[in-house]
Amino acid sequence: MSRQNFTLPWDQYVETLKPHERPMLPGSPATPDHTLRYRLAYAAIGLLVTATGGIGSAMISANTQQLAGALGVSIVEAAWLPVVFVMTNACMNLLLIKFRQQYGLRLFAQIFLIAYVVIGVFGFFFETYASTLIVRGFAGMASAALSSLGILYLIQAFPAAHRLKGLVIGIGASALAIPAVRLFSGQLVEISEWRGFHAFELGLSLLSLAAVFALRLPPSEKLKVFDRLDFVTFALFAAGIALLCAVLGLGRLVWWTEAAWIGWALVGAIVLLTAALILEYNRNTPLINLKWMAGPDIIRLALAIVGLRIVLSEQTAGAVGLMTQLGVGPDQLHGLFAIILIATAAGTLISAFTLNVAKLNKPIAIALGLIAVGAFLDAHATVLTRPAQLYISQAMLAFAAAFFIGPALMQGIVQVLQKGAQNLVSFIVIFGIGQNLGGLIGSAIVGTLETVREKYHASQLSESITLGDPLVVQRLQQLSGAYGRVLTDPALRTAEGQVLLQQQITQQAHVLAYNDVFLLMAGFAAVGCLWFTFNHFRSQRTARRAARPPETADAASAVAAVE
Repeated sequence: MSRQNFTLPWDQYVETLKPHERPMLPGSPATPDHTLRYRLAYAAIGLLVTATGGIGSAMISANTQQLAGALGVSIVEAAWLPVVFVMTNACMNLLLIKFRQQYGLRLFAQIFLIAYVVIGVFGFFFETYASTLIVRGFAGMASAALSSLGILYLIQAFPAAHRLKGLVIGIGASALAIPAVRLFSGQLVEISEWRGFHAFELGLSLLSLAAVFALRLPPSEKLKVFDRLDFVTFALFAAGIALLCAVLGLGRLVWWTEAAWIGWALVGAIVLLTAALILEYNRNTPLINLKWMAGPDIIRLALAIVGLRIVLSEQTAGAVGLMTQLGVGPDQLHGLFAIILIATAAGTLISAFTLNVAKLNKPIAIALGLIAVGAFLDAHATVLTRPAQLYISQAMLAFAAAFFIGPALMQGIVQVLQKGAQNLVSFIVIFGIGQNLGGLIGSAIVGTLETVREKYHASQLSESITLGDPLVVQRLQQLSGAYGRVLTDPALRTAEGQVLLQQQITQQAHVLAYNDVFLLMAGFAAVGCLWFTFNHFRSQRTARRAARPPETADAASAVAAVE
């Protein structure tokens, strides 16, 4: 297919396409039969654009404490940075799909890639806390667009029979950003604090901009799809989601019952989201099809997506939090994150190349089973646990997370194709919000449970330690002896020994609390595994019954009735 055809008007261009080359939906590019050279180029650009869209968020999440120091703010204030990114990212898919459908892919790519370049430039000149918040908010919007653009490029890299593989790889590739960033972000920050990160992010965005302009996507059909009420829905929905993200992201840090604004924000989120849902339910052409979303299959899919993200917080928040409590520094975690990166890439590729639309529950059940086993292994941590002891369990979790995402995505797409392509926007909204909110909910649950259980274990351990126990007295003497050369006063040495003993009690309490969280996550994953295994065998049984000849089916029914 010659690239010169891409410049033709749509009415003329579509006549040059074979039936299988035409776009499935308005706003999606045509998929002509490219040569191998072009397929490789589309794959490379797709991976580059996907990495560009995810690198900023991953960098902020992995280095929140360092960024707080660079900006001179508290940890609570710095926690707003990733939350603001999620706020804007979660809502943008409501408009992005329709934007592509009405204005075309070329304008879509130009606007958001140039916007990402501008964001990178602003990072050099606006280094205050307020300006950084604004920049990360705009980065969330641009990142949502770049993620979609990267997937569209990757789809072009595969022939018609294997196009779903490109979709799965595009979704999975975005998960590589967090482990990859943790391998090199420390060096970037050390070079020139956050200017090194801004330079890296700007360089990626410029490369992506040049690549996308050098090799355009094939054209897409344009339709007038926006309605005035779409923007009213978006305003209500975006404001409600933003407040909900703030509650989930900051609640465990300021504590749920201590900060009054948490309650008011939650009330505002409920009111705004309810108003948006009422408005959409009564529209003839809704932006979000609530009647379709209320179907049992879609509800199960949404719960599975959110549930998996919650369980996977055992890795993103739990394992990292445990290592931090044990005094393991970022440099010591490089081996662990290298293993996670390899496992994530392997899970994505295996998911893409083993995907079977007729058996989507099976890989989901396998993924949840691996998560259950991995979390159960982590639930046996001690104060002597180090990253090397987590290699196998965390590799299982990383592989399972990537292995899950393809089948989960395909379940939704199958529902869209069966009940009308007009529901695509609704499904993408569910998928995107499920991913974003699931991550925040998971971190909130892990952080809250760990705090509550740590207080419980600390009180239990403190009650069991008395000076009447010879072992406690011996331990206290050992700890006090560490100050023998610097403190001559026995009372001061004893006091310092008691401080060290209390620190050890607190550390042990944190380890026990994380073990409780890991065990709970393993239980949730095991229940999910059993549920999807049951659905897999039930669907297989239903398919076998449907494939029987009528006479055989009638005979089997008669035998069953007699029995």
